[in-house]
Amino acid sequence: MIPVAVELPAAPVRPARPGDAHALFALSRTFVASGELRSRPLGHYRARTGEFLLMEDTAPGGGLAGCVGVRDEGYGDAVLHNFCVARGSQGRGIGSALLRDALERARGHRATRVFTATTGPAVLFVRHGFAPAEPEQAPAAWAAALDPARGSRVYVRTL
Repeated sequence: MIPVAVELPAAPVRPARPGDAHALFALSRTFVASGELRSRPLGHYRARTGEFLLMEDTAPGGGLAGCVGVRDEGYGDAVLHNFCVARGSQGRGIGSALLRDALERARGHRATRVFTATTGPAVLFVRHGFAPAEPEQAPAAWAAALDPARGSRVYVRTL
């Protein structure tokens, strides 16, 4: 008999709580090191914990499996930021679950458009209905904060 790997199911997506700031910071550091996320201090995560949705890894000692920030930018726009899934948790549907819940949260903010920026291939975003956009289409303050040296591309989804 060939052994079959059994993956433990991930916990449900939940809003981050103030006590999650350290875990959000730690998960993000991996992606900062690879250039996929901008470096932000722990205080950033403490101040913005309420914007985040997360999933915990149910494996013993698992920590966070993934997170995404959803910020209401007003005028019908929301942005997704700091979207990351732990390397060992990728390919298990965690990104899709986080993205679905993030879009629901944006709807709850009465957003009609959701923007994000990525340095990666954007396959997950495209699969979930995002399309390339020009930074000028996005909320001005958010677009102005994008670092052109990182080569981020902007995507938008209409809700």
